[in-house]
Amino acid sequence: MARREFGYLPRENPCAQCGEPIAAPDWIENGPRRISYLWRCKACNYRFEAVAFYDASQPDRETPLAA
Repeated sequence: MARREFGYLPRENPCAQCGEPIAAPDWIENGPRRISYLWRCKACNYRFEAVAFYDASQPDRETPLAA
């Protein structure tokens, strides 16, 4: 399921190529125990994905462990 709006939205993530801050992800996809973020840098047009995994021992946890 893809979602654009939800409680926590990462902001100002640095570009993995040039380091410029990216205001918000282009795409967010929720999966079982994970969230994927697709980022695109407007400065250098580099695209990359970051994945956050939820702790399996805490099924109702709202905040990802890492992004």
